[in-house]
Amino acid sequence: MGQVAFDTLQASEELQTAGLTSQQAKAISLVVRRSHEVADVATKRDLEDVRKDMVARFEKTEAQIADVRKDLSAEMNLRFEKTDGQIALIRKDVETIATGLLLKLGGVIVVTISAATAILKFF
Repeated sequence: MGQVAFDTLQASEELQTAGLTSQQAKAISLVVRRSHEVADVATKRDLEDVRKDMVARFEKTEAQIADVRKDLSAEMNLRFEKTDGQIALIRKDVETIATGLLLKLGGVIVVTISAATAILKFF
């Protein structure tokens, strides 16, 4: 933290002008100076430095969040592409099975009609 400027000589002279003795004025000035040295007071410059630091940290954090979003987006796109590929394979398998079942059903119908026709010829 920055130190508050305090001119003990000027303060002492002002106290003497106000009617205090030289010793009293020096004692009061010394006490005030020590209190300023011990005081942990933030100056405008200190606050501005903290504000600049916070802005820089927020910008860094925002950049990190943007990087994470970018990484997640890329990963999700890869997962969606993989899933889309798997769905396409399953559709192809279902179409193959459906075609096979349709052919078998057609064969069963042909055999059934042929059997029914043969039976009707014997009667």
